[in-house]
Formats: sequence, structure tokens, C-alpha cells
Amino acid sequence: MAPCVIFEDEHLLVVHKPAGWNTHAPGPHAGEGIYDWLRHREPRWATLAILHRLDKETSGVLVFGKTPAANRSLTEQFTERRVRKKYLLLTDRPVPQSEFIVKTALVRIGEKYASRPPHAGAEIAETWFGVPALAGAGRLKAGLQTVEAEPLTGKTHQIRIHAAESGFPILGDTLYGGTPAARVFLHAAEISFTHPATGELVTFRAPANFDADPRLALRAALIDPQETDAFRIIHGASDGWPGWYVERLGKFLLSQSEQPLRDKQREDLARLAKMFSARGAYHKILSRQVRRTTAAEASPQLVLGEAAPERFEICENGVRFELSFNEGYSTGLFLDQRDNRRRFLTGHIAADFDFGPWTPDFGLLNCFAYTCGFSVCAARAGAKTTSLDLSKKYLEWGRRNFALNGLEPAAHDFIYGDAFDWLRRLAKKGRAFDAVALDPPTFSQSKEHGVFRAEKDYGKLVTAALPLVKPGGVLFASTNATDWPPEKFLADVEKAIYSSRRKTLQRHYVPQPPDFPISRAEPAYLKTVWLRIGYTHHEMDNLRAAVKKIPSLG
Repeated sequence: MAPCVIFEDEHLLVVHKPAGWNTHAPGPHAGEGIYDWLRHREPRWATLAILHRLDKETSGVLVFGKTPAANRSLTEQFTERRVRKKYLLLTDRPVPQSEFIVKTALVRIGEKYASRPPHAGAEIAETWFGVPALAGAGRLKAGLQTVEAEPLTGKTHQIRIHAAESGFPILGDTLYGGTPAARVFLHAAEISFTHPATGELVTFRAPANFDADPRLALRAALIDPQETDAFRIIHGASDGWPGWYVERLGKFLLSQSEQPLRDKQREDLARLAKMFSARGAYHKILSRQVRRTTAAEASPQLVLGEAAPERFEICENGVRFELSFNEGYSTGLFLDQRDNRRRFLTGHIAADFDFGPWTPDFGLLNCFAYTCGFSVCAARAGAKTTSLDLSKKYLEWGRRNFALNGLEPAAHDFIYGDAFDWLRRLAKKGRAFDAVALDPPTFSQSKEHGVFRAEKDYGKLVTAALPLVKPGGVLFASTNATDWPPEKFLADVEKAIYSSRRKTLQRHYVPQPPDFPISRAEPAYLKTVWLRIGYTHHEMDNLRAAVKKIPSLG
């Protein structure tokens, strides 16, 4: 169960949405909203429907429908204004009255909305405000006031607009004149409606915690600490720290930037270390000349606490992985692929898109396997895996990851060599796999193939891999080429499929996970597409004709 879930039955899913997460994705290649993330996470959530929305920076209770009957009932209740919603907000401005109602017409002006006097034909927005007698009394000393709000209509931004135009803009709501802060301090605390199946009045609540760090609240909503202790805590400008990235890796923290830590960063890192009971914290200086640095130069350096052992373990979705701070640029696991590893672990890719039956002979070919994270997860699910990489050291690391999870490495294949060379060899041998994973580095070089650049050569890689994908099999294609637009990446993949006379039967695109939040200041870089691959009708006719020509063995 995702930590953000408050309630679930066969009709409803109720969640506590954190601030900083959209209700739904703002575009086809944008970061997933909480709705998209949930809908593609569990098969039973594939039919989730959005019944109401919360702004990205608003936290609180959000209800999704799971059945057509529930959707009809809740839509009718929202339309007839029979759903009651209560919000809490913080402001640093004086509130004019202890209780009052604002009623205006709202019009859109660019990215904002504005009030106009009610008039015939206009859609009216109506909001009740009240100052609780006791709530927030302690905040008055700090110059902050807690205010309750109940939207009597359901118009976009109406609480924010009505609060601002009444003289007390919400703290953090700079769009409407609020004082800059860590977040927009607006929280959907409670929602009440008639249950679509039982007919009983139900109320769902999510307690407000305005003192919480919004960055950590976002991670706490999506990551179960009992199953996962490795994730990104600070993701650059999206989390208010341009150029600085911090990850939790089990009992240690890893900080990364292009410069040594500044005093404020060191203070924040120490605070995070205490919060997560970290034994130590490391800092790595990011270099644009990775290939010109030694492993020792590229490795992170201890800055707080005790040193990590040569090798240590983390847990991700219940799977154990070995990491090290002494192997150069990477620690042994790329955390931005966590949700994709989970897809290999569960066999569930997206709504109405699964790998298929996990039969004993289900095969995965994992190219550019690195330390074999995808392979370990697929093997845990029952697949027979083949891991291919240009580094013997990393393949041996992968074997240790198999053993960490009670998997016998000898039952799986590990191939050392150039990916293009081995894709050609395996195709000549007539090998075929139920799934093929392609997650190459953006730049690499080998004696057999020469230079590989993702933006230039990814289509060739897909073309080389397609003969190894069984009809109805799955191709996983991913890249972290930052400057390569997702539209061009997808176009190159689809062009290779079409040119190879194969057919895309299903497609699901995903960006990086929500703990790597995407913003204008910190754009998306990871691009992944899952594809079910078939043959064109023409090719199927040719295959059937070829099969008919095979002499009978009878």
C-alpha cells in the first residue's frame, strides 16, 4: 500500500496528497501526477477516475473513484454541491473578521484568476472563511494566523483569490500576493459526502502539518520506509537548491554538486543526517570531465559522521542491493530507475499493461546491465535473466546482488562484452526473449563498436535489439540524455521499430519518479518507454507461409 493512501474499498480510493505534487500530469511527457502514479502502480487502480482536483502546492484529502457507479454518484454530488470540503490556511496578514463569506464572479487573466462583481450569466464562486477560536493561537506570536475555509462552490483557485482579495493572501502564494515561503500553506483537511454504495455519510480527514519540511513530506507520501531506504531527498532547483542533490542511501547520505559544500548546505545536510539517523554523510563534486578523472578523484568524500564500510546494503521495494562509495562516479545503483525496477519486480508495467504470464521460462535480456538491478528484480519475480555488460567488475557486482536476495547466480547468465556485438551474435543463434531492457549510457566507447552517443545511435541500438524480442514481448528503452527532447527520443525508437517491420502493440511512457520532481527550473532528464512489440500483418503472413513449408516430423 502506498503511504499516501488513507482509505480504500471496492468503490473509492482516498489519499493524502502532499504539497508539490500535481493531481495529474500537466502534459504527456511531464512528471506523473499522483493520479497517474497511482493508476499505473496497481492493477486494481487501473480504472481510477479524477472526481476533483487540488492545486500542485495544496496538500490534503483527494478522492478517486474506482467504479463507474462511484464516479456517477460523486460527480452528481459535486455538481449539486452536496460534497463538503474544509480547508486550513496560514497567512501573515490580519484577517478582517472572525467569520464572513466572499461571493464573486471569477475570470481568468493569463496564469491567474481575478474577482469581478457577481452579474447575470457569470459563474459565481463562493467561499466561507472563519478564524478558529483556539487553532493557531501559538502562531500569533510568530505573526501567523490559521484560517478555516469552506468553498461553497468548486472554482479553480477560489480560496486563494478570495483570501488575497480580502486582504490576507495565503503564506507562500506569491501568485496572489502572498509572502514567499517553502510552500503554499493551504491544506484540504476534510471532505464529507454520501458513500456511493452504502448511502451513508462518510468523512475523510488528513491532519495538516504546516511545520513539516515539504520536501520530506512528498517523499513520505510515496515511499514506504519499511520497504525502501534509498531515495532522493533534495533534487536541485525543484527543491529550492539549484545545483545541489542529496540522496539517502540506507544508513548514509550522499550530497552532490559541482562545488564544495557551502556553510548553509552543510547545516542542512547535518539536519537531514540527524532526521534520518544517518551514520555518516558524503559529498561528491560533480565533474563534466568524468572520463578524465580517476576512481579516487570521482568518489565521494566523507564530510559528516563515520565512514561507510567498503560495501554496504540498501533496500528498495524489499530488494537488497550492494553499494559502495569507493568505485568512482556511481555508487552501484541509479535511484531514478526505482519505479522501473519495481515494474520488473511485480510484472505490472502500467494500467492494462503487464509483462504477461511469468512462466518458468520467461526470459529477460538486460543490456548495459551495470550491477544487474533490473535482472535481480526480474529474477525475484521468477524470470530467467541474461545480463550483458562491458565490465566484468560490474557483472561480478551483479552476481553479489543476486546472492544478497537469495538468488542463485549460476541459474542466470552473465555475458561480458560489447552490446552491439552480442546482440548480433544472439540473433544469429536464434535467441529470443520475452523482455529486452535497453538503458545505455549517454556516451560510451568499445573496441568492437567504437563510440556510442545516445542521441545519434539509439535507433541503431533498438534495431539491433528487436530481432531478440519475441512476438508480443516487451522492449524497455530508457535514456538520461538531458538535452534530448522526449518527442525526438520516442520518434527515433518508433522509427527503428517501423523500419524493422515490427509493430507497437502497446506503449507507456514514464519520466523520472516523483522524488526527482520536475519543474521549469529543474527540467526532466530521464525518459523511458515500455513497448509491447508484435509483427506487422505482412510479416505475420510471411511467417505463417514459412511455417507451412517446414516438413512435418510426423
